[in-house]
Amino acid sequence: MKTVTTFCVFVSLFATGCFTKASTGQRTLAQIPPALLGCFTDDYGSNYVISNNLWQHGQKARYHLLQYNKVGQFFIAQNDTANPTDACLYTRIDIVFFNNMEPWQWGFCLTAYNATTLQEALQTPAANKSNPRKGCNGFPFSRMKKTITN
Repeated sequence: MKTVTTFCVFVSLFATGCFTKASTGQRTLAQIPPALLGCFTDDYGSNYVISNNLWQHGQKARYHLLQYNKVGQFFIAQNDTANPTDACLYTRIDIVFFNNMEPWQWGFCLTAYNATTLQEALQTPAANKSNPRKGCNGFPFSRMKKTITN
């Protein structure tokens, strides 16, 4: 019984202790452009739901948004404890807006997805937004279009 109790306490501490509250970032979440919020599908057919504090990719990958840098157009997030990979680590998501590329409105790049600290994610060099076809670590940015809901 003691082993089970110890395990439950450990799991509870791990699950609740994983997420960082970034007081400086909480205010920046108010700067998220409305075009980035809602339901989207990328050019690979994956679905996303993005709110002012959560980026969800499909059913299993969640990123808790900590900061949005309006000037640099990027998010800093902490990976959910239940993510299939890189749980509790930090992610930098660079954003690029498109012109004349309908239905694709904007694109993103997971510039960093396994940074060990928030500071490491912040210091990750930005993706090359001037080259959306290869500027995401040699790959294209994932293009996003709004999902039509009834």
